[in-house]
Amino acid sequence: MLALLTAAPLIASILFGDYAVTWRYVVVIIGLLGVSWPLSRLPAPSGVQANEALSVTALAFLLAPLVMLFPLQASSGLGVVDALFEAVSAATTTGLSMVPDPESRSRTFLFARAWMQWYGGLGIAVLSIALLMHQTAVVRRLIEAKSTDSFVTTTRVHARRVLQVYLVLTALAIGLLWLVGGDFHQALFHALAAVSTGGFSSHADSLASTGSNFAFAVLGFSLLGAVTLPLYYTVFREKASRLRVDTEWLWLLGAVGLGALLLVATLCWQQGLAFSVAAREGLLLSLSAQTTAGFASLAPAALNDFGQGVLMTQMLVGGSAGSTAGGIKLLHLLIIFRVIQITIRRAGMGPHAVTTPTLFGNPIDNQTLVNALMVAVLFVLTVLLSWLVFLAHGMPPMASLFEVISATGTVGLSTGLTGSDLPTLLKLVLCFDMLAGRVEVVALLVALSPGTWIGRRYAS
Repeated sequence: MLALLTAAPLIASILFGDYAVTWRYVVVIIGLLGVSWPLSRLPAPSGVQANEALSVTALAFLLAPLVMLFPLQASSGLGVVDALFEAVSAATTTGLSMVPDPESRSRTFLFARAWMQWYGGLGIAVLSIALLMHQTAVVRRLIEAKSTDSFVTTTRVHARRVLQVYLVLTALAIGLLWLVGGDFHQALFHALAAVSTGGFSSHADSLASTGSNFAFAVLGFSLLGAVTLPLYYTVFREKASRLRVDTEWLWLLGAVGLGALLLVATLCWQQGLAFSVAAREGLLLSLSAQTTAGFASLAPAALNDFGQGVLMTQMLVGGSAGSTAGGIKLLHLLIIFRVIQITIRRAGMGPHAVTTPTLFGNPIDNQTLVNALMVAVLFVLTVLLSWLVFLAHGMPPMASLFEVISATGTVGLSTGLTGSDLPTLLKLVLCFDMLAGRVEVVALLVALSPGTWIGRRYAS
């Protein structure tokens, strides 16, 4: 599959006349086919364990940057570490970049990293089935899976539906952005990065020089990408009434609105911007942070500490589960908050009263709560430990925390700390954060666990 996906930048290099890079893509494709063909001859297992599915998810996001490092380094002119950082940022749909002047880079390079974000976003939306299939009704409602469906059957159905939705969103994004901006290549690069909530732009100032209509169109599609993708299929093919039951998308809109209000307030009344400018920039930044897209028309460094704190909170929360967005995910937080609400309510009830917490019409059992708490705690621990490494290197505390949260939430907004002059160790820390955040930490830990590779498989 990765060899097939690599064919796209290969074709792009030929169309753009970037023949010095073409042969590198050929080498990558031949190498991938040489490895995958013998493996495809092996008999398929009768079933897939949870740890195996999670490991495949993690390894997919580890392998993609490594194989793309060879052509990306040549087309970008970056050193090995910086090119690896760019590849990891692309595959994980983060958007943090070591390239200060993308306008001066080849169109092959710009397409390749946008394309990596596109299939990285598709990959996490599809591979998130590994986290969902083994959970309970409140989480499985994302994929409309029946309890009698096998793992493989449900995965195939889920993948096909997500791909259909993803292709439609991408086609609409390319068409609308081309219509608004008038430049096909600009529309293509931004559309691929928008629906994947990736955030790579072909401009050094991201969306600042593109105009309001183009900027809002880009972040509008980022918002669509941050909604649970199977929900679109369910609504348009089966039952629109699902929107009244599954209200996670409303919580997403509410979070964007609240963030925008807070940002507009601080930009307007604390930093002295005109209301019209503050409203535009506040809404764009709120959309970018909450959807974890990472596009910006106003540099986060221009915000005061309160404004940056609002963005950090939004980046940590992220978008909907089953979408291309990163972060802890709204679903996990809604589960935790719902259980807290019920716990407080029980304190005022009789000793024999029974109250079961529910969400989206489904009961929340202990395992669902544990899974939600585990994701949230691992995210916070990853951020704190990474932040300590930055502080040990003498980096500014606020800017360091912002970069670490942006990387772990796979967002891409930056205060300017991320760049080629960042110490190598800190670049690698951010690479780990991006990978861990993309697979919700759990999958990466499972893949790194010795028991995953040397333990016995359970009986099917």
